[in-house]
Amino acid sequence: MSVTGLDAGVEKVTATPRRLRLSPLQWVGVGLGAVLVLSILRVVTGANDVDSSGLLIAAFGLAVPIALAGLGGLWSERAGVVNIGLEGMMILGTWGAGFLGYHLGPWWGLVGAVIGGAVGGLIHAIATVTFGVDHIVSGVALNIVALGFAKYLSVRFFSTLPGGGPTQSPPLEELPTISIPGLSDALGELEQKHIFFISDLAGVLRAFCTNVSVVTILAVLLFIATAYILWRSTFGLRLRSVGESPVAAESLGVNVLRYKFLAVLVSGGLAGLGGGFLALVAANVFRDGQTGGRGYIGLAAMIFGNWRPGGLMAGSVLFGYTDAAQLRGGGTTVHAFLLLLAVLLIGIGIWQIVRKGRVVQGVIALVVGVIVGAWYALTDIVPPELSSTLPYVTTLLVLAFASQRLRMPAADGQIYRKGEGH
Repeated sequence: MSVTGLDAGVEKVTATPRRLRLSPLQWVGVGLGAVLVLSILRVVTGANDVDSSGLLIAAFGLAVPIALAGLGGLWSERAGVVNIGLEGMMILGTWGAGFLGYHLGPWWGLVGAVIGGAVGGLIHAIATVTFGVDHIVSGVALNIVALGFAKYLSVRFFSTLPGGGPTQSPPLEELPTISIPGLSDALGELEQKHIFFISDLAGVLRAFCTNVSVVTILAVLLFIATAYILWRSTFGLRLRSVGESPVAAESLGVNVLRYKFLAVLVSGGLAGLGGGFLALVAANVFRDGQTGGRGYIGLAAMIFGNWRPGGLMAGSVLFGYTDAAQLRGGGTTVHAFLLLLAVLLIGIGIWQIVRKGRVVQGVIALVVGVIVGAWYALTDIVPPELSSTLPYVTTLLVLAFASQRLRMPAADGQIYRKGEGH
């Protein structure tokens, strides 16, 4: 069969119903609308930090490791391999970054992070693709093994180094950051004037041109490359066909096991790079338990993004933003978000009842919205014990309300044996 005929057959395998796609100009409109909403929230509640450049810079820093982990999950699951082991791959990435980062410098630390994550990907690929182990079992086992292995390696290699210890590496050199001095300062001055919408927009723009890590720029480039490779190349078309119908793909000449194996290896390398960001950028040191469950949140961001790069990036920024909000502003900033959440829930409830005819879901949303609104009206601050749960509560709420529009790859998680379609 010719390459053209093969690609046409694979495209038929991966065909899905048409969905709403936003143009770049429409995405800009969505962004401006979000800034307007935050500006109104700032004025109404008096919480000036809800869209400050400081909070947004912190949010981008917290979003990058989540986004890279989610991007790794995207590669794996588009080839039909569920990757619960993202957390373990990130853990191995943090240790690899700490080891090579200390001995050879921060740039080699990034290489060490990718290698560490790829080792985790290799283990997961051998277990699931070669031996047909259940994907969930393999991923959970990998997370446990990676955690213990990283502890052992830390004791073995870092304990005797100056500044190191059994749970952390010595301090690591910093990777460079990029700022646009004139523009950053001018936007900062405009932000401090607190002009409705204008200052808020200035704060958002300042976050994009102040202390931007080179790894953040690399992450954006990896998202662009992933979108092009998976949706604009023959390789990506065949890889996605493996995740939709491996039997049909193999009948068209695609080496299913090879594509699955490569996808999981790439997945591990990307998740490991996310771990490297934590060690080399966020902290400049490897520490035991540094990932803090971000591999799982990355998996949630990927599901929120409907297994697509754009939605994944939006979900990662959302989770990074909520995490930064509770870290920087604490209970005061989180308290302001109660009002926004109440309005959104009430609006969703009305939409579900009036436009979708889903009475039960609509009533639940309305009741929860009223309760949250009463919580906001009757209190002045959210206790720290509750505000620290904001990123995880956001994850659950987003997944709950997005669940009805999600479509995972049709063969995701299925065990496949070579030639089983014959």
